[in-house]
Amino acid sequence: MKKRIKNLAVTTAALAVSSSRVLAATTVTAPPAFFTDIGSLIEKALNFVLILGALLVFMYLIWGGIEWITSGGDKGKTESARNKITAAVVGLIVVASAWAVLMLVLGFLDTDLDELFTNAGV
Repeated sequence: MKKRIKNLAVTTAALAVSSSRVLAATTVTAPPAFFTDIGSLIEKALNFVLILGALLVFMYLIWGGIEWITSGGDKGKTESARNKITAAVVGLIVVASAWAVLMLVLGFLDTDLDELFTNAGV
């Protein structure tokens, strides 16, 4: 029994020493920054919001389609599904229009979002 405990202690000590050498040899580098200035932050936020909006519209459209299929001819359920599909299409138009207006304004300003909020053009 004493021999087993002694072997376990020696093995554990050897493992601890070898792992501390490995950990001491590794270098830790900082991850790259998500954004470096306010322009890139706003650009990433707008892209995220537009993509999220488009995905939500798509999911709502699928939900309306599934509701229409499973309505079983019930006029109330069919009307509810039709309203969901109409709302999803209107939402898609709103998201696309918001993106188009943003691109149009940036085109008129002859800039992009990075240049708009940084001192790169000065």
